[in-house]
Amino acid sequence: MAVSVVLAKVLDKAWEDKTLEEILDAPVTALAGVSDGDATRLQEAFNIRTVRDLGANKYFAAGAGRPGRARGLTPSGTHTGRRRRPRRWAAGSGRVSDR
Repeated sequence: MAVSVVLAKVLDKAWEDKTLEEILDAPVTALAGVSDGDATRLQEAFNIRTVRDLGANKYFAAGAGRPGRARGLTPSGTHTGRRRRPRRWAAGSGRVSDR
């Protein structure tokens, strides 16, 4: 299955005209928004040095397969938590009811 991806949106300007192989072998700082400090922490924590390493890492791959789950969303975009009904005043009692 062919996949079309616009890499320019996720790469620093200097890497936008590179080949896919060059991008995969690039340091993670080639990705937009990844600083040198971020790259150092990725290397220390997960031994990730290149974009290829990042894509092959089991933790990042698992997270990429389930976008939104960390925020408690289902694939359809609905929330997974129990929704509570709004509280209402019980007629004539002066108390709040969950009914």
